[in-house]
Amino acid sequence: MQITEISTRRVRISRDAWYAPLPIPKDEVPYYEFPLTTIHTDVGVDGYTMDFGARGQGRGSAYLLHDVYYHDLIGRDPLNHGAIWQSLRMKKRHLYNMTEAIWSNIDVALWDIKGKVAGLPICVLLGRYRDRVPLYATCPPQTIPGVDEVEEEVRQKIREGFAGVKLQLSGGSNLDIPRLRKAREVAGNGYPLMLDSSAVLSYEDALKIGYELDELSYEWFEEPFPDRHILQLKKLAQNIKTPVLAGETVSLIELPQFIVEGAVDMVRGDVHIKSGITGLMKAIGMCEIMGFGLEIHTAATPLLDIANLHVGCATHVSRFLESHHPIFRFGLKGNPLEVMGDGCQHLPTGPGLGVDMDWDWIDDHTVEIITGCEY
Repeated sequence: MQITEISTRRVRISRDAWYAPLPIPKDEVPYYEFPLTTIHTDVGVDGYTMDFGARGQGRGSAYLLHDVYYHDLIGRDPLNHGAIWQSLRMKKRHLYNMTEAIWSNIDVALWDIKGKVAGLPICVLLGRYRDRVPLYATCPPQTIPGVDEVEEEVRQKIREGFAGVKLQLSGGSNLDIPRLRKAREVAGNGYPLMLDSSAVLSYEDALKIGYELDELSYEWFEEPFPDRHILQLKKLAQNIKTPVLAGETVSLIELPQFIVEGAVDMVRGDVHIKSGITGLMKAIGMCEIMGFGLEIHTAATPLLDIANLHVGCATHVSRFLESHHPIFRFGLKGNPLEVMGDGCQHLPTGPGLGVDMDWDWIDDHTVEIITGCEY
């Protein structure tokens, strides 16, 4: 079995829904691009994966995949994904202006092929632990600018059946603490609430918020500072009771330092940033052996979030999966990323990623198809 071709669609969607009811700011890219890559084989089995262009980099990452990795994949046996993963990891050594996220996406497509050839879901190949994972809803900052909006959003997410709610707040202690209190008042005691501060706080402000989270019994305090601020993370973790969750932007190879240094109480990871399904499973194994939880972060990309679901069903160290804004759920038939009546996301039962692509929708939103490589 050999890889014979790689093709990538630049799938573009407007950001109107992200900012609604407000207009898209003039200094923001007016659309998201999601490169949808297909790895083709000589036996007619295709593997799918996707990337995300949050800041206008979607077109660039689509071309990077072909420019940098095309010749590393053509002619290779996709079932030997372990060997391919290691070779791409070694190549990263000299890709100074790139992260490993692009070859992480390639790994997802190889697992998709492997599952389809075996006739089994990826989760079964990984070693299934469960067939569903509790799902919490994230409220992005533009949806909860004030206390009233927090009340409305939390009530709505609870009505929709989510197993928890996370607030993305980065206004500082004076603005955020009233919103944190309102969320707890609305949700009641015992309902899981989380805070993500998106790496913008000073240590002093984070400490004030952390003490408040202790009183309000939040599940975790996520990314109060940039991940590389290890000393600040460590000090905060030592001074508050609420678990500090960090490491979202940390590569797989950097992760051991954060654990050994005590900079995190819980680890963040997903298939996009932690080197694919293969890499995220390695991170999970590391955390399990060392007694840490790893909470799976949304990849804000439907195919990668399906891959996250397969990994989440193959481990017990992740309590939840994350559901972000509805704008990131598209292009798949049957809405497999929805929350079910039990508050969980359920594992697809088909082979590989186990989802059906909505090719009519995808065709309508494709602005270019890239094949081959220029050299």
